[in-house]
Amino acid sequence: MLKTFSIGGIHPADRKISAEKSIEVLPLPKRVVVPVAQHIGAPAKTEVKKGDLVKAGQVIAKSGGFVSANIHSPVSGKVFKLDEVVDASGYRKPAVIIDVEGDEWEESIDRSETLKTEITLSPEEIVKKVGEMGIVGMGGATFPAHVKLAPPPGKKCKVLIINGVECEPFLTSDHRVMLEKGDELIVGIKILMKALHVDRAVIGIENNKPDAIKHLEQLTKKEQGIEVQPLKVQYPQGGEKQLIDAVTGRQVPSGKLPIEVGAVVHNVGTTLAVYEAVQKNKPLIERVVTVTGPGISKPSNFLARIGTPVSQLIEAAGGLPNNTGKVIGGGPMMGKALASLDVPVTKGSSGILVFPQEEAHRKPMENCIRCGKCVSVCPMGLEPYLLMIETEKELFDRAEGDNIMDCIECGSCSFTCPANRPLLDYIRLGKGKVGQIIRNRN
Repeated sequence: MLKTFSIGGIHPADRKISAEKSIEVLPLPKRVVVPVAQHIGAPAKTEVKKGDLVKAGQVIAKSGGFVSANIHSPVSGKVFKLDEVVDASGYRKPAVIIDVEGDEWEESIDRSETLKTEITLSPEEIVKKVGEMGIVGMGGATFPAHVKLAPPPGKKCKVLIINGVECEPFLTSDHRVMLEKGDELIVGIKILMKALHVDRAVIGIENNKPDAIKHLEQLTKKEQGIEVQPLKVQYPQGGEKQLIDAVTGRQVPSGKLPIEVGAVVHNVGTTLAVYEAVQKNKPLIERVVTVTGPGISKPSNFLARIGTPVSQLIEAAGGLPNNTGKVIGGGPMMGKALASLDVPVTKGSSGILVFPQEEAHRKPMENCIRCGKCVSVCPMGLEPYLLMIETEKELFDRAEGDNIMDCIECGSCSFTCPANRPLLDYIRLGKGKVGQIIRNRN
């Protein structure tokens, strides 16, 4: 019997219509917009000014603290200006805008396709290199990767879990990375294992990707300590706490990090980026992005430079259909509607979904019928209906006591609600308010 996590979960339709589309390299844009805050934690501090010439891979903004990440130029060219631009969330954020001129890279970057299997750096040097290269979690959370590789004193990693679940409907970028970059992925896993001083790694993959499971099982046959774990299809298994539960049977306590149960989780895209950083000296300046949706004529997986406008990816996938009702950054469950197609690809951009008008509108909200469905599907064991009420009535102390900060914003509650209540929207609002209260208190 296939493993899965033990609390809640739902089964939205997969709709992986781009799963068989090989990764295509997207042509360079004429101009890139590079936000200096593409990660959880302190924003990076801009290191360039208007008129500066930069190369691809050059640091243009330095980490603003331990929980932060360097930002590198994804292209070569001239800094057009420093400005505030609207990001995928609709907020204005500082960014470096660069006009592209040619494609000149930093000389220290190895751009060859040669697989480098020998890991020469020490664990401490690996952690430092991952930090220098600006690697963050590429599954959506964008947590700086070097922080995960440095567990706090007294905590030890016992198992490295590689997240190849990709449970969001439509998204296939991780699937394609596993199929097309499997050899590099295995070396990346060994690098992470060395950095964490751990001798066991598990690659978790949902059973709707049999080709990826078979491919990685072949590659890991002779690898000591690395195994592939097929998993039952269950959303949101890609959440790290749910994946840890599915793979190890251990549950991360409320308010705690995975290291509390001896686990560290890294996404497959992050693992590939770690390989490229350590073995090729390549910063995180490009990533695979799925562009798909019911009306898209050419669903695709593109390797795109950070800072490329979303509009260029949509054009490369056949253009925006006339009946488009909504464009979403990310997956349909946890992604957010984009206010503009000028927003740039960032380190956390896993997908762009285009929905027709008939699938984009919300049904009118009705009164809660006390059915309890939102409670039964919540993978964190919360009471979403109650958290929505507490947020509506601004009872933030009670919401904190009811563990609103444990919500992983998976959207299972809203998906299953027969009264069409925007549970997740209210909980996100409540989390923001409660988080602010906690920060002020501390």
